[in-house]
Amino acid sequence: MPNSPALLDRFGNPVRRADLNRPIEPARFGSPQNPVPSYPGDGLEPVRLASIMRAADIGEPMQFLSLAEQIEERDPHYLGVLSTRKRSVSQIDITVEEASDDPQDVARAELVRDWVNRLELSGELFLILDCIGKGFSITEIGWEKSEGQWWPGRLEQLDPRAFRFAKHNLKVPVELDATGAEKPLEPFRYIHGDIQAKSGLPLRSGLARVAAWGWMFKAYTQRDWALFAQTFGQPVRLGRYGPNASDADRRTLWQAVSGIAGDCAAIIPEGMKIEFISSPNVGASSNLYEARADWLDKQISKAVLGQTATTDAVTGGLGSGKEHREVQEDIETADAKALSAILNRDLIRPWMTLEFGPLKRYPLLKIERPKPEDLKTLSEAVALLGPLGLRVSAKQMRDKLGLQEPVEGEEVLAFSAANSPETLPQAQNTSPAGRQTRSESKFKYLLNTLEANSGTHGGQTALQASDGPEIEGVIIDALNARFGEDGQSGVEDIMEQVEAMMSAANDLSEFRDMLISGFGQTDGTQLATVMQDALAASYAAGRVSEIEDANG
Repeated sequence: MPNSPALLDRFGNPVRRADLNRPIEPARFGSPQNPVPSYPGDGLEPVRLASIMRAADIGEPMQFLSLAEQIEERDPHYLGVLSTRKRSVSQIDITVEEASDDPQDVARAELVRDWVNRLELSGELFLILDCIGKGFSITEIGWEKSEGQWWPGRLEQLDPRAFRFAKHNLKVPVELDATGAEKPLEPFRYIHGDIQAKSGLPLRSGLARVAAWGWMFKAYTQRDWALFAQTFGQPVRLGRYGPNASDADRRTLWQAVSGIAGDCAAIIPEGMKIEFISSPNVGASSNLYEARADWLDKQISKAVLGQTATTDAVTGGLGSGKEHREVQEDIETADAKALSAILNRDLIRPWMTLEFGPLKRYPLLKIERPKPEDLKTLSEAVALLGPLGLRVSAKQMRDKLGLQEPVEGEEVLAFSAANSPETLPQAQNTSPAGRQTRSESKFKYLLNTLEANSGTHGGQTALQASDGPEIEGVIIDALNARFGEDGQSGVEDIMEQVEAMMSAANDLSEFRDMLISGFGQTDGTQLATVMQDALAASYAAGRVSEIEDANG
């Protein structure tokens, strides 16, 4: 529509739909986007490393980005822990929430779910998470429109060396054209990964800045270790010749001694002697290099994963094992939330805007591990409170248990619920005998509930925890509310008798026996109903009291 307002990206740049399918100009030799890699890590020393960091701080990150990649190639430990952090997030299941219950919002969320199910998405997210090490990453969205709909067909990581940050604002990414001039990122074209290890400028917030110093010092240690092993790792070969040895004899002996290290064999004339002299403290001296390298690796583990127990052979001691894994899970959760925000900002909202126009609310993509629930406790609570009047959504229970609703005609499991008064046969029997049978069932169910509670929790303890006088008051109030308005005769007597039983009983079991003795031969329908309500109310009151006590 010609009069519709122009679409803008998050930086305020206008979106040109026709440019979204235009291929990006490839990097060429001699241009600022030169694809030839450099190797700033060769012969790296502290002064040069500091100059590389300073250049990145003022918006010239070429050498720093090449160094960050080189460290991953040459340091197995850094590569391992960084890949572990990225893969742990990229493999988490993704969910999509509808913006509302409106059918259009539901359809849009379903469209995103279809895209999320792509098998290659996990690998694409792993590459987006390159920003954890380098401070930022740029990923191109390969838009497709072959069927008349906008669809993000692929996500392709781009070389970060082809991008910079604006001179006036080192937090805003820009791209370089063929002449080296800066220009804003093409709107709706890129995913800008910006998960930072610390606050501040993106190029100062990648883990590679920390890893670079540790890697350089470890390289020094490894070089010294190699020289030490070469010098002292094998015995010194000492050749001896007699006083009458000629120059030719001496050359022969020298060739024999120098060739033993590689050939492990030599021949010498008779009268010459070769001795092997070894240092008795070689093992103890070499431990220094190993300990130094291991210490540097542990510092990298702390920086990347927040702990060392899952990467280094360290057991026992304070804060190991489970606690270390919980620290790693905290970092994983933070990374997952940050990646979710990035995808919603740079992919989901632009996609929905291109397809449907600007919306008030958009589908919400979430990357998070489901929190484990105590399903056993939940099931037991529902089984106990359901017969007492608690209403539970069957759909919600199926969702929590991971069960699907059976389709029509599908064989289903049958469960016996003979003890529950709510699951008695639905056929109505209005005869006095029928009413008496149902009344007895309800009364027996009440007694069984009391018996189960007394057996499970301990009768005396249960009464003390729920505060006997309070339960007594609840039961009396319930009797008043249920019977008093109807003017039923004998209510005052029932109230007095129940009150006396509650006062005299030491536990639930004894209270049950009193009920059997006092009301066993009467119609228990109304009494059972009142008692069910009272027990449910007292249970709720006890839970509230426990929560208040726990919160101080």
